[in-house]
Amino acid sequence: MHRNFFLNIEFINASWPPFHLKPWTLGSISLQKAASSMLDRKIKIALISPKGPLYRHRGGIWKKSLRYQPLTLTTLAALVPAELPVDLQLFDEGIADVPLDLDADIVGLTVITGTAMRAYELADYFRQRGITVVLGGPHVTLIPEDAQPHADAIVTGYAEDSWPQLLRDFANDELKPRYDQSPGLNLADRPFARRELLPSHRYLTNNVFEATRGCIHSCDFCVVPAAWGRKPYQKPVGQVIADIQQHGARKLIFIDLNLIADRGYALQLFKALVPLKVQWYGLATVLLANDSELLELAGRSGCKGLLMGLESISPQNLRESRKGFNSPEKFVRVVERLHEHGIALQGCFVFGLDHDEPDVFLKTAEFAVQAKIDLPRFAIVTPFPNTALYKRLQAEGRILTRNWELYDGQHVVFRPAKLSIKELQQGTELAWKHAYSCRSIVRRIRHSPAPWPVKLGTNLGYRFYVNNLSRFYNCDWIIGRAPAHPQTKIPEPALSTA
Repeated sequence: MHRNFFLNIEFINASWPPFHLKPWTLGSISLQKAASSMLDRKIKIALISPKGPLYRHRGGIWKKSLRYQPLTLTTLAALVPAELPVDLQLFDEGIADVPLDLDADIVGLTVITGTAMRAYELADYFRQRGITVVLGGPHVTLIPEDAQPHADAIVTGYAEDSWPQLLRDFANDELKPRYDQSPGLNLADRPFARRELLPSHRYLTNNVFEATRGCIHSCDFCVVPAAWGRKPYQKPVGQVIADIQQHGARKLIFIDLNLIADRGYALQLFKALVPLKVQWYGLATVLLANDSELLELAGRSGCKGLLMGLESISPQNLRESRKGFNSPEKFVRVVERLHEHGIALQGCFVFGLDHDEPDVFLKTAEFAVQAKIDLPRFAIVTPFPNTALYKRLQAEGRILTRNWELYDGQHVVFRPAKLSIKELQQGTELAWKHAYSCRSIVRRIRHSPAPWPVKLGTNLGYRFYVNNLSRFYNCDWIIGRAPAHPQTKIPEPALSTA
């Protein structure tokens, strides 16, 4: 299948987890005493990526994970200080259960907002068992005060420097309650992700790479400017190429949130990719279509598919969301320009912005079909905590819930301006179903530059997703439909008093 086209909102996971030591007792030996001799034995570290219901192992819509291998856990694994003797385990709930009898000294969980409730559930459980717990990732960076009560330590921002220091502090019984991103963070000369620590056969691909971090734009619903600011971070191009070569990747995904944010850097990277003769997929903005030189070079470098946030067909919505560089009247030309260079488009739209009215759903879905977008994608706009959108809606009294599990792009968690909650939820499903009707699929994919097995397989995959939403996902939580997703029951642990 066209692997990049199952990119989901979890690409925000391209940030890092976390780790404070409290004198929880385990038998008659305190953890403080245990930590004092930590350097005399291996430190047992477990890194966990919790998952929400849709992507949780055995509970979600897919029997097999249709995602790429997450880069967060394997990057954190590579950053463990070489001088520390460790026993390291990685767990991704998208492919396997987290063992509740986990034998670990310290557990780190990477948290996005949609998985925060699950992360807190696991964190509280392991802490009750006397295990030190660290939380980090985008949600913790956005709203640290929400995460702190569930952890012995939290990590905010990118953790290339803070994570190794945290582990050294833990080994020396000096763990602090909070670790923040280093003000002098530099991505150069970092170790390559240890991709071998997660089973590659459980993912569509483990050929996942990162060249840059951050984005120069300030869209008000985006977590990036709220969590990490607008400063871009870049790995030296030579080191990105070396990582690709040592891994032997021929088809790969860049998880960078905006690979073309720095035009000069993008030109260098694309030129360096040309001799490798790879095929790659990634994320960019529509501005790429305006730059003939950069677009031509992207095509020559092996780019076969891009995800772009088109967001809305309303110019007023785009302006008020600080994404005025998107022009709906130019979207058709964007698709045409990409197709001319052999690049397929996954075009993403959000519903629920303040100028959306009841007719927006079919209008947008039909536009996506007429524009020949290879894979349209629709979501309910989500005001992630402490983003500009969240602060505005909170000030207006329009936030309906802080149940973070519902902050997933599928549920309405705020009161829309010109739509009822029911209209927004059901309208989003209607858009999906229109765009992925058999007639619409045929109208779109015959223009796609992707090979027939790829474009047919990915479209049928999304069609299956659309037609099973009501079975696997509760998109109408606020209007009374019974929850359809399973929950994993975690037993109450009994702390040893021996």
